[in-house]
Amino acid sequence: MASPAPLVPVREGIVDAVKAAIGDAFLSAKDAVGEVSIDVRRESIADVIATLQSEFEYQQLMEIAGVDYPEREERFEVVYHLLSVTKNHRIRIRVSTDEEKPVPSIVDIFPVAGWLEREVFDMYGVLFAGNPDLRRILTDYGFTGHPQRKDFPLTGYVELRYSEEQKRVVYEPVKLAQDFRSFDFLSPWEGAEYILPGDEKVEGEAPGAPTPAAAGEKK
Repeated sequence: MASPAPLVPVREGIVDAVKAAIGDAFLSAKDAVGEVSIDVRRESIADVIATLQSEFEYQQLMEIAGVDYPEREERFEVVYHLLSVTKNHRIRIRVSTDEEKPVPSIVDIFPVAGWLEREVFDMYGVLFAGNPDLRRILTDYGFTGHPQRKDFPLTGYVELRYSEEQKRVVYEPVKLAQDFRSFDFLSPWEGAEYILPGDEKVEGEAPGAPTPAAAGEKK
């Protein structure tokens, strides 16, 4: 049985062609399941995106996403998803950075990148050099930290509420009504290695104690 064709057809030779076009900016590439990913040098990202737009007909910037790998020296990846409408093909471009090294903005190439870069900045704290309005876009004005980082606490750092006394929204340190509880989602039908609630009544019966059925038989 033949394997199904990929949803987006592969552009033959696209990796070699891009590598030749961008030169030293090329680091590595992966071509799998109909998707092409190319890692490039951070400082060259604007030139790479411009080349893909002008020479390879990738007319649309679909998304800029962030990924956090805390164990890496450069913990963040910034991922650009481009679409060629005329060639019916997508390509993924990736760069690495940390909390301090800025990534060159591509607003001059794709104006929509202004908002997309702000999202990555808001969620991960990645800086974009040249973005004309690098402010938070998804979180509140007084938000602390970057919620998509893997070391960001699930409860956040502060919480907000409306104060009837002050007649305004106030920020306070997070206060939990109870400690986190440890939940066990094991189904009792799968078998547990410990006594489930209620089983201690059965386990605690004295040897030779009559069962309900046996007690009924004596009547």
